[in-house]
Amino acid sequence: MSNRAEKKRFQQDLAADVNHLCQRAFESLVIVHNGRQGAGAGMIWHQDGTIVTNYHVVRKSSLRISTLDGSEYTAEIIDRQKKHDLALLKIETGEELVPAPLADSRQLRVGQFALAIGHPWGQVNSVTAGIITSLGSIPLRWHRGAVDVIRTDAGLAPGNSGGPLLDARGQVIGINTMIMGGDLGVAIPIHVVNDFAARKIDQDHAR
Repeated sequence: MSNRAEKKRFQQDLAADVNHLCQRAFESLVIVHNGRQGAGAGMIWHQDGTIVTNYHVVRKSSLRISTLDGSEYTAEIIDRQKKHDLALLKIETGEELVPAPLADSRQLRVGQFALAIGHPWGQVNSVTAGIITSLGSIPLRWHRGAVDVIRTDAGLAPGNSGGPLLDARGQVIGINTMIMGGDLGVAIPIHVVNDFAARKIDQDHAR
């Protein structure tokens, strides 16, 4: 096989692999309608209808969720935290949903491949790709202290907020946020999201 044919075969295989990862991720991706033009994204966190998104996406109390098959549900805000720009929602569907597979974001390295999934400018189920450009923390303008973040050169736009950032295996490594953007894409690491969600679950079990 010639070098040109090998290169073409590699490109085709890579495109097929990325498409497969994206199609699987779309099953766990939702649209968060908050009454404004241009909705945000969210991710199914648990099969019981728990959804994670950004705090700034759910400032309105009246929320609707659309799933991959076009079904719509009224969502309840069950917890939110401005510091990390995170919120938990709950919908009642009467059936089990498909939660997203999670990675261990504490094991990330600069230079790893990353895919950002969301609905930028109203374009449903869009994908941008890049690499992790830096890992660390950034100070907050609206809250004392700093937060851990993942920075990537995968492009983000309004509508990506609350959507997942994936690794090369299609596992979620972070939740994209526009509110801390700047010149690069920014995501909240999934281990931070997990700690936030676990706090709510622990509180409910303690009642």
